[in-house]
Amino acid sequence: MASFCSFFLSILSVLSFLFPLITSSTTTAITLPLSFFNTNPNQDPTQKLTHFVSLSLARAKHIKNSQKSSTTPLYPKSYGGYSISLSFGTPPQTLPFIMDTGSSFVWFPCTKKYQCRDCSFKGTASITPFMPKSSSSAKILGCANPKCGWIHSASVENRCQDCRPPFAGKTCNQICPPYLILYGSGSTGGLALVDTLDFPQKKIPGFLVGCSVFSAQQPAGIAGFGRGRASLPAQLGLKKFSYCLVSHRFDDSGKSSALVMDSGDKIGNLSRTPLLKNPQVAGRDALSVYYYVNLRKITVGDQKLKIPYKYLSPDSQGNGGAIVDSGTTFTFLTHDVFELVQNAFLSQVKTYPRAGKLESITGLRPCFNISGHRTIDMPDLKFHFKGGAEMALPLANYFTVVGTDSVCLTLVTDNFGPELPAGPAIILGNFQMQNFYVEYDLKNEKLGFRRQLCK
Repeated sequence: MASFCSFFLSILSVLSFLFPLITSSTTTAITLPLSFFNTNPNQDPTQKLTHFVSLSLARAKHIKNSQKSSTTPLYPKSYGGYSISLSFGTPPQTLPFIMDTGSSFVWFPCTKKYQCRDCSFKGTASITPFMPKSSSSAKILGCANPKCGWIHSASVENRCQDCRPPFAGKTCNQICPPYLILYGSGSTGGLALVDTLDFPQKKIPGFLVGCSVFSAQQPAGIAGFGRGRASLPAQLGLKKFSYCLVSHRFDDSGKSSALVMDSGDKIGNLSRTPLLKNPQVAGRDALSVYYYVNLRKITVGDQKLKIPYKYLSPDSQGNGGAIVDSGTTFTFLTHDVFELVQNAFLSQVKTYPRAGKLESITGLRPCFNISGHRTIDMPDLKFHFKGGAEMALPLANYFTVVGTDSVCLTLVTDNFGPELPAGPAIILGNFQMQNFYVEYDLKNEKLGFRRQLCK
């Protein structure tokens, strides 16, 4: 770790020569393509499922232990997430970003010095970093700039030794301290910039973005769509954004759907449920980023599961409750809830024998052997939310075919060590929301959804 930090600091010292220092810095729908992000196109299907399981569990562990209108295509990726392309700088440079509703910072691989360690692709040849020297509008964020406080919660006096009164905001040339962000499966670090975010219909100058000079296990930049001040929706002042997630069977095919920001269109026939107020817990700032929803019950077939209330609603310490997270692949259920779901399926599925060996290989359970059956019949899985909103999942969203003769439930729980009580108990992932239109109404604080073929 010490050598990694030394490497980080040496890279940052180089950056000081790349930028000038700074001390400061009509709603139209924007639509962007949303697609899968590919990091290993040669991965076989079973390895891919095991990879999704590992990523989903790592993501859940991170979320549960968290401390501190334009249009674009949205592409599904074998990485398990969905990506968009954004353009920054003058002239604009276009890069891919993982769209993530579970975080609130936007960053890209940056400079020729960028290093990515333990990434799931070979080397960094496939990475196209942002080149600050090629952008006339790119500037390092000053320490006294209020936007620096979006990253570092400490006051100006505490984070900026050279910017204490009476110098703050006047003659202070100290830069905003480097950031280090930990994700469930990796990390990234670098310096904060302000630059122009360039959409076809408009330009947004002074956008706060991270210039990451190193990453570990993070294959691309991340566009945070969470509820924090540095998120893309917050910086754009969005009142609403929505997306439709194409099926993971189109991973890396180039097929995409749309991420729409601030469309004035009113979408009908949506099931809607309130977005809950986030828990405010000292030392756990990340809880304020997530989109909490009031999940009332889960049913398997006609069976209503007896889920303890402590798992459905967050307590004063932020433990429990359900969130929606586009960065998680398979939905995570805390152990007690998962056991209820699994046992319900095991008690109701009598036609197909259990495939225990496959469970050990994939990390998914239960799995069933369906050899000899041309069609399969499984109990319905439904999530019921406050306000009467009901999410009835199509079979392909909660069971996946493995090989030629088996299917596995695509929900996960942590099987290693004692259960961690902290954080959300239920994390609704993107695999369960394939071919769902999902709308985040930030103005009215509601989540809306409906099933539809995403294309």
